[in-house]
Amino acid sequence: MKRISLTQDENLSFKVSQQLSPQESQRFDLYFSIPEEMGINATTLSEDNYFHSSIRSHSAYFSRQVHLPLVRSRFISQKKGEKGDYRSNLNLFSYQFRVALETDIKQALQEKDIEIFYQYALELVDQTQNLLKKLRRYTPLDQKLSSYFENVDNYLSWYTEQSFLNLLANGPKSSEHAETREVLFALCRQENNYRTERQYNSKITLADPNRITNKMRLLQRLSEFGVVFKRTTHDLDDNLRRLVRGGITAVVMAFVMSIVLNARSAFNEVTLVLITFLGVIYGVREIFKDDLTRYIWRKIQRGRPKWQHVFTDSLSKNKMSMQTLWLDYIKNKDLPDIVNKHFQQRRQQNKQAAQLLHFRCNSKVIAKEFIPGFKEIQHQMFFNLTPFVRFLKKGEGRLYALDGSKISNQGVERRYQINLAVVQEQKIVGSKTKQYIQRFKITMNRSKIINIEGMKSEQNFEGNPQ
Repeated sequence: MKRISLTQDENLSFKVSQQLSPQESQRFDLYFSIPEEMGINATTLSEDNYFHSSIRSHSAYFSRQVHLPLVRSRFISQKKGEKGDYRSNLNLFSYQFRVALETDIKQALQEKDIEIFYQYALELVDQTQNLLKKLRRYTPLDQKLSSYFENVDNYLSWYTEQSFLNLLANGPKSSEHAETREVLFALCRQENNYRTERQYNSKITLADPNRITNKMRLLQRLSEFGVVFKRTTHDLDDNLRRLVRGGITAVVMAFVMSIVLNARSAFNEVTLVLITFLGVIYGVREIFKDDLTRYIWRKIQRGRPKWQHVFTDSLSKNKMSMQTLWLDYIKNKDLPDIVNKHFQQRRQQNKQAAQLLHFRCNSKVIAKEFIPGFKEIQHQMFFNLTPFVRFLKKGEGRLYALDGSKISNQGVERRYQINLAVVQEQKIVGSKTKQYIQRFKITMNRSKIINIEGMKSEQNFEGNPQ
């Protein structure tokens, strides 16, 4: 079974990644155990609001060989293939280059040994320079193709400079490796001068950090055309919601009208009592209609899929894959036994009243084959926890300590812990399914996720499909 991965994305978000082959399907469930003191429930944060504001899905071609872009030199030569092929292959080169460099930079920054860090940095400089030379070996003469090339070249040059400046700024400092650091600085200056000579960016744009950053984000999106799939979201409950609302309104109106007609027959003429009675009836109707609609709708909706993502290739317009999504607050009795067992493995002091939020994603690849060089696509789900911190208290408090005859104190922050169980399912022979489960502990405060720790309670087991 291909394991899905859960990693931190930004300060208050994490991502779940899965790789799928042609016509493959896969399902995973996330069970959030949110402490009640965080104030998160169906009233303060509805499922619809959280899904549309804080859950984002991304799908693109994927290769495990991120250190070697799959596009050979002939693929980015304007002399071979159609113009559409040139742009597609150029964008594939750009995307693979960015993924490779991003992966390598993150890996280098995690290295604590200074010798290994700078050795790795030098290798990364050589790889990057070779790939940029490969890209610039073919500069198209066609005006239309030239604009595609300039956009990608401009962006990758800027991204390279920013990546290595990030490496220098956040990596270990050492006077013994001054020559190596100068090699990295030289690459940054080289790329900066290259863009200046090519006049890729105006002086006004370069003088404003916001303008140059936003321009590069735009170039990044343009370079992802044909590589990152276009997403269309469908609300699966729209028609059913209208039917339920209309049906309940019809029933309530029929009941109210029967009372009104009976009241009219009981009074021979219009009186103040009749008007008051009718006013009360219509007021009660409005109250009970809304409450009844919400109650019945939640009963009908519970356990039903709510949304569907359809991913389409921007160039060929072919449907590549789809995702069917669920999101519900659930009760303890609805928690699967195996998940509840993993949650109970927590230490006694960590067991507290919690709100349970369940997310499910069914992914299915529609395409029978991918473009040459790719055997998998990658789905990524990004979960932003910013709405979870809305009701959290600020980090207040002082910790006092006695040092001899002196008393010292320091400020402490208030932290919260969310437990998350990830269940991955794959069908096996017969009616049974093979499942994999792991619990994660997410520690966070009001400003960021402090740590995401995978617990050792992971387990493979077989069971009946739900």
